[in-house]
This record gives sequence, C-alpha cells and structure tokens, in this order.
Amino acid sequence: MPTGAPLHAALPAFEARLAATVASDVAFIEAIGEDLVAAGGKRLRPTIAFHAADLVGADPETAMRVALAVELLHSASLLHDDLIDDASMRRGSEAAFRRYGNVVSVMSGDFLLARVLSLLADAGDAAFTRAMARTAARICEGEVLQFQMASLESWSLAEYDAIIDGKTAVLLATAAEGPALLSGAPEPQRAALRTFGTAYGRAFQMRDDVLDLLGEPDALGKPVGGDLREGKATLPVLLLMERGVQAAVEIVRRQASEPDDVARMRELVRAHGVDDAARHAIDAEVDAAVRALEPFPDGSAKRMLTGLARQEAERVR
Repeated sequence: MPTGAPLHAALPAFEARLAATVASDVAFIEAIGEDLVAAGGKRLRPTIAFHAADLVGADPETAMRVALAVELLHSASLLHDDLIDDASMRRGSEAAFRRYGNVVSVMSGDFLLARVLSLLADAGDAAFTRAMARTAARICEGEVLQFQMASLESWSLAEYDAIIDGKTAVLLATAAEGPALLSGAPEPQRAALRTFGTAYGRAFQMRDDVLDLLGEPDALGKPVGGDLREGKATLPVLLLMERGVQAAVEIVRRQASEPDDVARMRELVRAHGVDDAARHAIDAEVDAAVRALEPFPDGSAKRMLTGLARQEAERVR
C-alpha cells in the first residue's frame, strides 16, 4: 500500500490489522473484538488519518499506526459510554454490556486501551504519545463535563463547545495531526491539520445533535429526541435557552418525560429560528475546516477531506 494509495486499498488492510490487534485468547474479549471489526461503521477517523498522511507524504505504516490508535481509543470510549448511558444498541447490535455484563464491557474497553499503549510503544514517538494522552484525557473530561452541566444545570454554549471538543473534535484532530507528528512534518502543516480536525469534529457533532432533535426517525433509524430524554441540552436547545425560552429549560429538567415534550421542543426550535442559527454555526465550522487545508496543494486527499467537511453542512439542509 504505497503512499497515496486509494482509500479502497487502505481500509481493507486496516481492517485486517485491526482484527489482529484486538485478538485475545479470552472468548468474551475476542467476541467483543470480533463485533468491533464486523460492525465497521464509517471508519471516519482512519479515513482522516490516511488522507492526512497522503497530504504530508507520510509512509503507509505511519498512517496505519495512527489509524489503529485513534480507532481503538474511540472504540474503548464507546464501550464505556454505552454502559454509562445505558444504551441498548450500538451500530444496530445489542450493546456489549447488555450481552456480556458490566465487568466484561469495562474490562474489554480497558483491554483496547492497553492495545493503544502497545501501538504507541511501537511507534516510539514521544510527541504522538503525548498527543494521544491529551486526547484520552480530553475525552474523559468531555463526558464528565456533559454530566456536570446537566447535574448543576450550568447550561451554556461555552460549556457545550468544551463538551463537543472533548467528545468528538479532539480525536478527529489527533487523527488528522497524527501522521504529521510521526513523520516529522513542519509545525505549520501540523497546526493546519489539527485545526481541520477540530473544526470538522465540531461540525460533525453539532450536525449529529441537530439531527437528534430535528431529523426524521426513518432517516436516522431511531426515534428523535434521545438527547433530551437523557437530560442533555445540545446546540439547538441551548440556543433557545440563550434567548430566554423558559419552556425549553423545563423540558430539559424533566428529561422530556411528558408525551409531547420532544414535539414541543421541535416546534420551539423552529418558531424561534434557532434551527437556522444552528445551521449557521455548523457552516462556520465547516468553513474553518476547509480554510485550514488551503496551504496544501490540490490533490485527491485534499479534495476528499474538504468533501467530508462540506457534507456536514449538507446533511442538515
């Protein structure tokens, strides 16, 4: 898989390496690892890592190490998050803690983190190791901050920004910057990729939050309003609160427990025009992500990353 190889060649190689990396002699851990590989998903973080490696001319093994490290860290966080959120499903299948119990799910997440440590040791790069450590810490902080905001009712857009940075953006930023770090690319390139990943990650999470409330259940494959029922105030709801809409506060406080609460919140969002305000916020992050790539020469990798970012704006139209 030479540098610049098309993604359809890189991802199958990634899947094979991922399967080997998560293999275990313990049957339950092996089963969870097999589920992780089989579930697949969009492999967004590895995709970003491979394209970013192409932009900076990183070698294939560098791209692979970053892709594996970020995907395993993401997967470990999902195993823990599902248990915390009491989520029954993950990517169309029963959540691991529902199938195997809390202990197996938590320890399997820790097993994946141990595999991340092994990958970092093999890479032997202190800067990338520090970046991954910061990323792991930020993910934890984002999750706890989300719980803290709900518990203390400290609803604010500033806290929301910090939450989505920790939950989503920081890992995408590391996926983008990682190949540049490991290949010794100059700081301006590293900063540009870090900015791209952060802005794209923010747009991605904002879009997800908007669709959770305003999307159509058939298109989403799940009921709308899941965040509200968990007591989470996300972008459109916070924009309502910022405008002093007390009904929005009351619905969040009771976790949308009344039959028409989700429908009422959807009405409020549209009536006060905060659906457009949320879309403008997403557009601003998409524009920032695209601008960050301007220093790089035109090519397939740049076009693919730009296209990924622009999709986030299109999906909420």
